[in-house]
Amino acid sequence: MPRINWAWSRRVLCARLADARGSALGNFRRFETRHLLRDGQFHAYGKLWAHMKPSTESISNLPDLVIFDCDGVLVDSEPLSNAIFATMLNERGLAVTLGDMYEWFLGRSMPQCMAKVRELLGHEPPDGFLDEYRRRVFQAFRLGLKAVPGISAVLDALDARGLPYCVASSGEPEKIRETLGTTGLLPRFEGRVFSVVEVENPKPAPDVFLYAARRLGARPERCVVVEDTPTGVAAGVKAGMTVFGHAALTPARSLVEAGAHRVFADMGELVGMIQV
Repeated sequence: MPRINWAWSRRVLCARLADARGSALGNFRRFETRHLLRDGQFHAYGKLWAHMKPSTESISNLPDLVIFDCDGVLVDSEPLSNAIFATMLNERGLAVTLGDMYEWFLGRSMPQCMAKVRELLGHEPPDGFLDEYRRRVFQAFRLGLKAVPGISAVLDALDARGLPYCVASSGEPEKIRETLGTTGLLPRFEGRVFSVVEVENPKPAPDVFLYAARRLGARPERCVVVEDTPTGVAAGVKAGMTVFGHAALTPARSLVEAGAHRVFADMGELVGMIQV
């Protein structure tokens, strides 16, 4: 009886399965969400076509790692923190709106934000400005911060398949842990929380994503990044990763123009996009 080369047979089978899954993925050229473009934001109604771009490597089989941004992707913190930021700038004579805050500050590190504040004020902010901001924001988080709808189900699906994930954020470590802790998500990311303060350059540089991948033993080209700002999308693209843009506070087209390979509006869509 001829001897069967089981290792070779398994490789052939895996290759055929990957080809089949890749074909199915290639046919998935659009997704439906119910949106209406109003005041630069998307609201319920209508149909949005996904803008598709080829990534450097097909993700027809499971990626090595899924990297989540924190604010706006895992936790719905941006409206709270930016409203407080706008109020504090209003108190100091700057007539800024919440829309201005989203345009200038979403996805930026605190040093980047404070540089913008100095530019707007024309001088250094008052002593204690940043400490007061943190105090107000953390108080607001404890009173009303929620996880992004649907994200727990996404993490459940990743856990069920044994697919690793982490968070890599522009936020300071204390803020990341505060927001994840308040929303009950911190135990799911324990030991896998990365901040731009740990690397040389903040987003849109790719440093924090490359650092997270290296720490967790994942190849960048086999990582998926989930981001909600053009700054974060650009960082993921520069890292050589496949980037999915969450169109919540940022218009979908802005994420596409920044390089997102796919754009989605509801977390329920994300599970199917990464083939889990």
